[in-house]
Amino acid sequence: MKSIYFEDYVTGESRTSTGRTITETDIVMHAGQTGDFFPHHMDAEWCKTQDFKQRIAHGTLIFSVAVGQTAGVINPEAFSYGYDRLRFIRPVFIGDTITARCTIKEKRDDPKRPTMGVVVELVESINQRGETVMAAEHLLLVKRKS
Repeated sequence: MKSIYFEDYVTGESRTSTGRTITETDIVMHAGQTGDFFPHHMDAEWCKTQDFKQRIAHGTLIFSVAVGQTAGVINPEAFSYGYDRLRFIRPVFIGDTITARCTIKEKRDDPKRPTMGVVVELVESINQRGETVMAAEHLLLVKRKS
């Protein structure tokens, strides 16, 4: 654990994860956990008749993987307040390798909690071709220095 306070975050600073290849097992397990068995994810033969010609990973699977990839040092001074502007920009296929890039986009006061601030992180999943496949804004509530 490492204490990182609101004042310590630097707008524009970013970090990038290592890669993670999405497998058929990932998709099947995610479908079982969520109940989302739509044919876009599960029916290889049907997908051959569609625009992408192959199964695509659930957007929520890619979001979940990105959240895990961006988790860094445990900061006892901050906690997740939620996510805004979640977008699934491009499909992710079985065998695609994604990395996550997390960039400090903004810092602002929290009007309800004067001892805390809000840090907005832009979280992007990027495939092996350098294409952004998912983006979201992660909101952190972070303690201010005393």
